[in-house]
This record gives sequence, structure tokens and C-alpha cells, in this order.
Amino acid sequence: MSQSLIIVESPAKARTLSKFLGNQYVIKASMGHVRDLPKSDIGVDIENGFKPKYVVPRTKRDQKVVKDLREAAKSAEAIYLASDHDREGEAIAWHLANVLKKEIGDKPLYRIVFNEITRQAIVHALEEPGKIDQDKVDAQQARRILDRLVGYKISPILWRVITTKLSAGRVQSVALRLICEREDIIDAFVPEEYWTIDTVLHKGKLPSFKAGLKKWDGENIRPGDKAAAAALVSELEGADFSITDLKRTTRTIQPSPPYITSTLQQEASRVLGFSAKRTMAVAQQLYEGIDIGGDTVGLITYMRTDSLRIANEALETCRQLVQERFGADELHDNPRVYKNKSSAQDAHEAIRPTDSFRTPERMKSVLSAEQIKLYTLIWQRFVATQMRPAKLQNLALTIQAGRGSFAAQGSTITQQGFIKAFPHTILVLGENIDAAYAKGDALEVDELTPNQHFTKPPARYSEASLIRELEAKGIGRPSTYAQITNTIVERTYVELLKKRFHPTILGRAVNRFLVGHFDKLFNVSFTAELENKLDEVEYGRQEWHKLLEDYWGGIGEQMDSVDLKEAKKQLEEPTELVCEKCGSPMIIKWSKNGQILACSNFPECSNIKNFTRDAEGKVTVKEDELIGEKCPKCGEELVLKSGKFGEFISCSNYPKCKYTRNITTGIKCPECGEGELAKRMNKRGKPFWGCDRYPKCKYISGQEPVDKVCPNCGFGIMQRRGKKGGETLVCPECKHEES
Repeated sequence: MSQSLIIVESPAKARTLSKFLGNQYVIKASMGHVRDLPKSDIGVDIENGFKPKYVVPRTKRDQKVVKDLREAAKSAEAIYLASDHDREGEAIAWHLANVLKKEIGDKPLYRIVFNEITRQAIVHALEEPGKIDQDKVDAQQARRILDRLVGYKISPILWRVITTKLSAGRVQSVALRLICEREDIIDAFVPEEYWTIDTVLHKGKLPSFKAGLKKWDGENIRPGDKAAAAALVSELEGADFSITDLKRTTRTIQPSPPYITSTLQQEASRVLGFSAKRTMAVAQQLYEGIDIGGDTVGLITYMRTDSLRIANEALETCRQLVQERFGADELHDNPRVYKNKSSAQDAHEAIRPTDSFRTPERMKSVLSAEQIKLYTLIWQRFVATQMRPAKLQNLALTIQAGRGSFAAQGSTITQQGFIKAFPHTILVLGENIDAAYAKGDALEVDELTPNQHFTKPPARYSEASLIRELEAKGIGRPSTYAQITNTIVERTYVELLKKRFHPTILGRAVNRFLVGHFDKLFNVSFTAELENKLDEVEYGRQEWHKLLEDYWGGIGEQMDSVDLKEAKKQLEEPTELVCEKCGSPMIIKWSKNGQILACSNFPECSNIKNFTRDAEGKVTVKEDELIGEKCPKCGEELVLKSGKFGEFISCSNYPKCKYTRNITTGIKCPECGEGELAKRMNKRGKPFWGCDRYPKCKYISGQEPVDKVCPNCGFGIMQRRGKKGGETLVCPECKHEES
């Protein structure tokens, strides 16, 4: 008897479903997309209604996956497509249906989705299968095609204006723009001096507290220099200090909603120090299934969501857990529910544990260190939603001292409430002011101190604050935040220093060009509007071909209007240096290998130099280092140069003589035995070692070679690898190790 076929995206999810369903179904993994736009060409017929050309990737792995799926579909009784519950997942299901169209034939084809990978959720999905949501597929198609058009049409212009292998991602470029604009504000910021007057006061044996000067003669005051602050202190030193007003208020703090994708990424960054990419990778593991004593189950709900909805069953379980763990007094009177401000799909839920009774303590033994950290955070936040609010007693004092008025404020926690479950709540408690202080009390001065300050520019974006900004401005969607931040780092447009984004020289050049020539496309409002239009396609209120036609119409005109020569000139940077060959000013401009120092009198003078910048940005010529050898082609001196992919040897008579060679390690290539291994750098700045006879010999390795024959198998080299406790030599052929 034939079985039905269930196709999921990943092997991990397939294994989890297999344990739930046993031998009732054949379960296969598609490994993500089974077809996509081709890599070799644009793959979109713009003139024919933006018709896409989809192909199955040519890699052996993808070809084997599709072959296995076709074989399974041939003998299946029915086919269930169970990819993820979002636009991309819907598109994957649609692509599967098309790739397997012949094998499916007249067999029943179902689309099933589940917000959590638990036995109950899977069984329920199979009992009530649906069909592919074409509107959701079309929304994803529109996004994919527009991203392809932007990338394939505008990126080559970047190559010609700045340097090769750059990319103009539609959404990532807007994120880069936000970072660059923040950097421009920081660069232009001029600090302003100001002073504060702080005092430490007490009465009798009561504990002292701090207060700050706020008003003078009833008006707000902020001294602008040391002299003004000193004059105020001088007058205050002889004044009597007394409490003229005292206000006690109660402040109630409600727990935050359960996590959605953006808030999980932000909080995991703040509390755990996780990047968005790492957060989503670990969350995917928790969602797809963990082996718990022989029973594999998903521990959290789907982690790409912007919905705050919580299933009623989950609410009931959570409230039961709160009552048993924290006591009935800590349970909120009624189930606390949250509503979205936006039009998030109600089919999704917030990110929560699939079972609140799977406490972090119970799960610790079956989870890795990073899994338990993230699971604990999700569990704590969700459980806190059904607990009583926290309460604070606020005490605000106004202290009069002659013509000056000081203020002090402090809070004490009177009811912990949900903080018992979620200890990461940020509370600003202020001063610890004893409750015995009263209106009319005369105070003694312990200290009276003027303090100098300077205004500060806005902080650079962290990954968490950038995601928060993207979400607030409607740029991107839950499934894209981690990809956006990761992509701009990988392209070296920005770098993370002390967990803050700093645009690189390359990133600022790319942003300057894109904003200068394609502002309509790469701006916040346009990108946010497009996201809303894609939502309209998903809800069936916008036709996707018309959307592409409307948005792509003016972009072609913008591309045609770019004056490449003028665009390159706009990115040139003047220097104070003078060409030693013709006396013209030297400028910094972009070439295929990055920035170079060149004569402004080009092409009459083709003098170019390497250069360096100091901490203040001053440019100096980087002199080439002579290596004591003559060029075999022209007889001039050979010099050591630095290029995009590391150091190399070149003729000093360049560009008249273009002789170059790699710097080799002196170690024979283990593959061809003729060339030598040379150290190079990839586009991400990571080293690799390859044969200097490339492309005749294509040997390459990311591990540092050691000139030692393997004593076990006789392979020509060993490789140095770092391990805890010191370095180890490993044979790349037989994996023999020795310290």
C-alpha cells in the first residue's frame, strides 16, 4: 500500500515529524528552495510582463534532492507540502508543486502549515489541510524579482564607478544609508559645554541622598561655563537647604508582550550578546525539534513573526504554570492578551514555548549552552505576561536653597510581580531616599559640586537599535532583519566595533553614489511604501505585475541618466600631495582593486601610488619596499606592494611594465608538485593558501600549510590548526594529528 508524502524544508524538521508520525508517511526535506532565478543571467523578461525564468540549481546536491523528491512523489498516494509558514515558505511550496507537476499528476496536493512542531499541531494540520496561497506566493515573487532587477541592473554601474564585485541590495542599501547618515551627523557634531550643580544632603542620622540644581529664580538653568557655575556655587554655599515639596506616587509597570522576531533579536543582543544571525540560527534549532529523552519536539513556536497573538490553550497552560510555580497571588486576574498595532497576519502567533511546563531547569540537560540561554529568555518573557504588574513607590523632592531649586527622585519596588519571572526588566530607580524625610525638613549639605559636561552626538547604531529603527520605519520584515545586518557586514560596507556599526570608506562611497543617483529607489519612504504594497499583494488587494510595472518604470530612466565619468569624479578625494612627475595635485580615486593615489592630470600623467591614512585622516604616500631583485621583463627594480587580496611583488616601472608575481611560502603544492603555495586574502579579508600556478593548478585551502610530510600517509604537507590547549598539525589527506 502506497503512503502519502510530506515535504518539509530541513532534515531536522523531517526527523522530528518522522518521530511523531512513525511509518504512516514518507517524509522528505527539500533543503529550502528547489528552484530559483538563474545565477548566470537576470532571469526576468521585463518587456513581457516581468516574466521570471526559474531553474533548478545545477549543483549535485540540488539535482540529487530533486531526483529523490520526484521518485518519492511518483509512488505517493498524496502529497503534503509543509514548508515554513511565511511568504518564502509559501513560495517554496509553489516551486515544489511546479517541479513535481508531472509526478503529482491527478494526485491530491495539499498545503499544511503549523505554528509549532508538536504532535498535536502536526496531527491537526494533517486533519485540516489547505491549498497553496497564491497571493502570498505572488508577494514573494514580486519581492524576489524586484531585488533581482535592482541587483543585476544597478550593481554593474557600481562596478564601473567604484570597484568590482559590489552589490546594491534594495533593502540593505537603505540600512547602509541610515548608518552613513548617522555617521554624517556625528562627524558634523560640535560639542557644547555645560555644567551641572550637584549636592549631597541629609538630615540628622537619616541616610544622605543626591540632588541636582534645576531652577534659579523659578526659571530652568544650565550654566554654560566654569565661571557661571562657580558663581552659583558661591551663592549657594551660604544658603539654607530645606524640603519645600514632597510627592509620593505609585507607579505600575506592566510586563512586555511576548517576543516577536524583532524584539527577540534586540533583547538577545542586549541580554545575551547574540547577533541577529546567531539568534535566528539558535531559534531555528529550538523550533525544528530537540530530542528530549527519545521524544523529539519543537520547544518554541515559529520564530519569524510580527504577531502578538497567543493561542488560548497556551494561555491556559501558562497561567497554570504561574499558579503552581509562583503562587496564585502572582497570577494576573484575567488572561492578558496583546494586540498588534500593525496588520500582522493573525495566522501566526508570538514566539513562545510550546509547553510552559518545559521549564529551563528541565531543559538544561538536553540543550546546548546557547540553546538554553535563548530558550530561557523566551520562556521567561512569555511566563511574565500572565503575572501581576510590578509596583514602584516614587518619592519626588523639591529642595529650596536661596534662589536655587534642587530636585531629587527615587523609587523602591513594593511589588515585584512579573519581575520574578523576567529579571531582565530595565528599571531606573534613581536615588535611595529614606521614607522618613518630610516636607519642611531642614537639610545639611555634605557636598556641593559643579560638574563639567559636553553635549554628545547621537550614538552609532548597534545591531539591536538598527533593527528597531528598521522596524519603526517599516523597512524589511521579520524574516529579513538578520539577513540585512549580516549582509552589510559581509560586503565590508560597515564594520562592528565595540558592537556599533561604523561605515567603512567603501560603504560611504557606495552610499554616496546610490543616494546621489538613485535617491528615489534607496530611500526610507520608498522602501517602506514598497513593503506595504507587497503586503497588499499578499492580502489580494494589489496585482503583482502592476506593482512591478509601477515601481520599475522610473528606475530605468535613472540608470540611463547616470554619467559614469562624472560619477567617478564626484567620488574623487583631493589631497595636499603633489605629483613628483608632473607637479599636478594628487587625488584619491577608486580603481578595480580599491582606492589608489593618482595624478589628477590623467591620462597625460599616469602616476599612481599606494597610500596610508593616519588617525586624523591625513594622507601620506606608502613607499614601495625594494626586494633586491630585478624585473625579468624590463630589468627595473622589483617592489613589494599591497593589493586587495594581500601583498604581492610588482615591477617598479608599472604601468609601463605589468610584471607581477605572488609571494609564496616556499612550500611545494601538494597537488601538482610544481608550483608553490602562496598566501592570499579573499574578499572578506580572510586568508587562504593556493598554488601560484593558478589557474593551471586550482589547489586551495583555508588552513595554513606546514612544510612537513605526513608520517602516516606520506602526503606532502601538514596543516596548522588551533585547538584548546595549543596548536595541532593535521594531515589534510588522512586526518592524522600530532602536537
